[in-house]
Amino acid sequence: MTDKKFYITTPIYYPSDYLHIGHCYCTIATDTMARYKKIMGYDVYFLTGTDEHGEKIARKAEAAGTTPKAYVDNIVNATKELWKRLHIDYSHYIRTTDDYHERRVQKIFKILYDKGYIYKGSYKGLYCVSDEAFFTESQVVKKDDGKFYCPDCEKELEYKEEECYYLKLSEYGQWLIDYYKEHPEFLEPKERQNEMLKNFLLPGLEDLAVSRKGLQWGIPCPVDSEHSIYVWIDALANYITALGYPEEGQDELYKKYWPADVHFVGKEIVRFHAIIWPIMLKMLDIPLPKKVYGHGWVLFDDGKKMSKSRGNVVDPNTLIDKYGVDALRYFLMREINFGSDGYYSQELFLKRINSDLANDYGNLWHRITTMLGKYFNNILPDEVESVYGDREKELKKMVLTLDANVESALDSFKFHEALSYIWEVIRMTNKYVEESAPWNLAKDETKKDHLANVMYISFQVYYIVTAYLQIFFIETPKKVFNRLGLGDSVPLDTAKQWGSLKAGIKIEKGEPLFNRYDIEKEIGASSEENKKQVNPPKEDKHKPNIEKEDFDKLELLTAKILVAEKVENADKLLKFVLDIGGGEQRVVVSSIAEYYKPEEMVGKTVLYLANLKPKKFRGVTSHGMLLLADNGETLSLMTTEKGFDAGCAVN
Repeated sequence: MTDKKFYITTPIYYPSDYLHIGHCYCTIATDTMARYKKIMGYDVYFLTGTDEHGEKIARKAEAAGTTPKAYVDNIVNATKELWKRLHIDYSHYIRTTDDYHERRVQKIFKILYDKGYIYKGSYKGLYCVSDEAFFTESQVVKKDDGKFYCPDCEKELEYKEEECYYLKLSEYGQWLIDYYKEHPEFLEPKERQNEMLKNFLLPGLEDLAVSRKGLQWGIPCPVDSEHSIYVWIDALANYITALGYPEEGQDELYKKYWPADVHFVGKEIVRFHAIIWPIMLKMLDIPLPKKVYGHGWVLFDDGKKMSKSRGNVVDPNTLIDKYGVDALRYFLMREINFGSDGYYSQELFLKRINSDLANDYGNLWHRITTMLGKYFNNILPDEVESVYGDREKELKKMVLTLDANVESALDSFKFHEALSYIWEVIRMTNKYVEESAPWNLAKDETKKDHLANVMYISFQVYYIVTAYLQIFFIETPKKVFNRLGLGDSVPLDTAKQWGSLKAGIKIEKGEPLFNRYDIEKEIGASSEENKKQVNPPKEDKHKPNIEKEDFDKLELLTAKILVAEKVENADKLLKFVLDIGGGEQRVVVSSIAEYYKPEEMVGKTVLYLANLKPKKFRGVTSHGMLLLADNGETLSLMTTEKGFDAGCAVN
């Protein structure tokens, strides 16, 4: 029994709709970290689950003609099935509708109330049903129709005035500022801490509404039957209620695993986990988690966020069906720096499969097994150290540094960096085989030892890197180890040692480990299937009337396209350099690559909105916008009937 414990959590997801690859991203990262710690000998507890109460769920259920519980049951079942398909090996799945959770949340509320941290008051303000949050007018977007819209999900806000219970958050602002200073490792990456200080802590915290009056779909408040406990205490408490807190005799897991080693959360909910949660724990006299890590978003390559509330998501089941679980897990862990935003497009995804998985890793296996069959009848020869050269020494040294490099990267949650180290070794092995030219060595009887060395070293390195890939992959390592005659898995601590692969074993070539794909054909065949653009229906197809003065604020000009080119790693974006008259040029990025080829664009006169605020797309700052017509099937650039020069005003 190990003394090393590791408790890791995902956020509990809100089951208002089916999950997308943004949720998979966080969950796969958590699962990867849990697998790594298990391999390193830790006793790991991995918690995930769903946050199932709230007005939004109640309204969704009503619209679907069912009860809230039946509605969330359906989504939870689909979520668990998705985690099963992705081989997410969690220790426990918590639902906030579980009886034990509801009972323990009521006890936590009562403890805080009895200690004087909760008091009765009233609230009035703008409320977002989708995000279940109140906003002040300074925080929201006011549009030309005079209505207020949520700054996060962009949905219309409702005005609410109601009685509620408050948590005395304001009393602990300075304490938390001091805690950040004394424990800089508590909230990472560093920029998340800066955001919390600048946006919330330094301006001063306000007390927090922790109950809702008249909300039927929630946990009943233990001190007032007219109220339900609001999401903050209900959802955040899951990390300790799942372990048995605060019930004596039921809290063995709490005593064993708390405090959590790390909460992985999306950056949009860092505020709740890095401000409300630690203050709640302080009030309860409970140790704080060792770390909250706020990861970035998975964005489309045009910079748009993937979001259920916006209705633009990628279905992970489709990707698993077509390309396999290892391809999806690899892409999300390799393509994106965990602390930053990253980009998904089908083109980027398929390029990773083709270049990294099929070409580098898969083709290396194909090459060395083919040559082993041809020159050694599929039997692994002995290593011959007496004929080692510089190439052999360099490759051996490189693979033996993986231990420290991969550990260091994973301990810092740099999944992409750990995989980058592994792929450096894979590419070096491909280079080693190419430069050693075993096909030439086989022609010279005096080079038989050299040929044997190339075969042994290539397979030994492949075995070691595949042992490391057990941290990230599910199916592929099993295939490789079975072809080596070693069963489904191998212990990393012995496999990573040089000489761990024994000569004399018979090795099976098998089918290709990864398929290559025709990217154009795949995108054409499945882009509609993979990306579900489900836009919410508009109440009115026409926008509200505006005054002429509003239109006059727009600086619309004719512009001539001087340069047109694709934006790197973005299959939808084109970058333009425009002549806008008076000797002035502007750079504009537009997501029209699927409708226009760059070479067709140069010389065209187009209509251009010049005074739009600059915005970055894939590292390129766009100054303005091209005007296009949209018939629902394709886009068409707007131009003038007569050949006007650049810089003419559009009225």
